[in-house]
Amino acid sequence: MFPLPPLPYGYDSLAPTLGDTTLHIHHDKHHARYVTVLNEILAKSGEKPETLEAVILQASAAGDKKSFNNAGQAWNHGFFWESMTPAYEAPSGELLAAIETAFGDLETLKAKFVAEGVGHFGSGWVWLLAKDGVLSVASTHDGITALETGATPLLVCDLWEHAYYLDYKNDREGFLKVWFDKLVNWPFVAKQLAGEAWTYPAPTYA
Repeated sequence: MFPLPPLPYGYDSLAPTLGDTTLHIHHDKHHARYVTVLNEILAKSGEKPETLEAVILQASAAGDKKSFNNAGQAWNHGFFWESMTPAYEAPSGELLAAIETAFGDLETLKAKFVAEGVGHFGSGWVWLLAKDGVLSVASTHDGITALETGATPLLVCDLWEHAYYLDYKNDREGFLKVWFDKLVNWPFVAKQLAGEAWTYPAPTYA
């Protein structure tokens, strides 16, 4: 069955931007629930997929909304944890050059990223994507991942209220601005751009 990957940092490591309680609830309850439900679906069907990415794409093609939503949410959360770091480093090298080519500078990227997230109605995700070497910002709704867009996901921020409500109440814009300035894992983004695509941890079967 698919695992719930541990956070790549301590629960209190992202404070004060995101608090310990937020991370415990978000990871241990919300992310864990998506993984549990997906595993229950797979156990009932007898399927033993090799990757979560395959589950998402197959469920999307088959119109299997329950499998798709839970698999997509599991994947998105795993990617979200990796998109953050307590040891912030500004983008540099080829990544910074790509940002400047697409947006002019980092501040303009931030403005577009925040505006996309704030303007997204309801729950979802805001992404930095790359396609044919060109960077863009987009959002997806509910459990939809960036895998179906044909672009390479570089960075994601969770727009569901459980991601920020305890720390920011209903101030999604305030959350996104501080998140972008303090928590973005730019070395991880650079690896995605360089072709070191992150994949969800593989399942294990008895």
